[in-house]
Amino acid sequence: MTGNAEGVRAAVFDVFGTVVDWRGSVAREVEQILGDRIDFDWIKFAQAWRGRYQPSMEEIRAGRRDYTILDVLHRENLDYVLNELDMNEVDEATRIELNQVWRRLSPWPDVVAGLRRLKGDYIIGPCSNGNIALMVHLAKFADLPWDAILGAEITDAYKPDPQAYRGTVAALGLEPHQVMMVAAHNSDLAAAAAEGLRTGFVARPTEYGPGQTTDLVAENDWDVVADDFIGLAQALGC
Repeated sequence: MTGNAEGVRAAVFDVFGTVVDWRGSVAREVEQILGDRIDFDWIKFAQAWRGRYQPSMEEIRAGRRDYTILDVLHRENLDYVLNELDMNEVDEATRIELNQVWRRLSPWPDVVAGLRRLKGDYIIGPCSNGNIALMVHLAKFADLPWDAILGAEITDAYKPDPQAYRGTVAALGLEPHQVMMVAAHNSDLAAAAAEGLRTGFVARPTEYGPGQTTDLVAENDWDVVADDFIGLAQALGC
């Protein structure tokens, strides 16, 4: 664990992968909904659905589409994956139910305790590509003690668009150097650092499963590097 938190007043967090285990959670939830009707590798399904995440947001980042909330993109991506996997028999009511699984993702074991420690001394909230309704329901499900919901929907921008970070900082009434972006993804931190935010890296080496090859270690001299959220809290003096 290493860290320098001087002057930091708020910590904002990437959510999918950093705070919650999307891969295992989506597979679990989808199996509960479809498993009695369809025999499939639900981890593979979760990864295929998530595989549409960046391409769908890139249409918006590139200006080819107006800002559209992630709930809508997730539903479009679900329809795409069901078609690709020849599961078109899944009816509309079930598709609506399936799209809600992103609101029921389990946090990594260290997250809630770490966030509660941080909350005593810092403003905490998501700087996520998730829309407000998604983040609120996820916080209720996973017991995430946020002070505010920040990120994509309040900025009309998807990370790593600079406006996603600038707008989050502005909403808090702070300066960029007073806000630490915390993520398990080096690219997210690089984009935040380019806008003047402080940076905290917490490794999630199994986000993509046992064969993960990216983001296993900090790839830059981030302000804080920790193994988990408890270590992050300690590095921030909590």
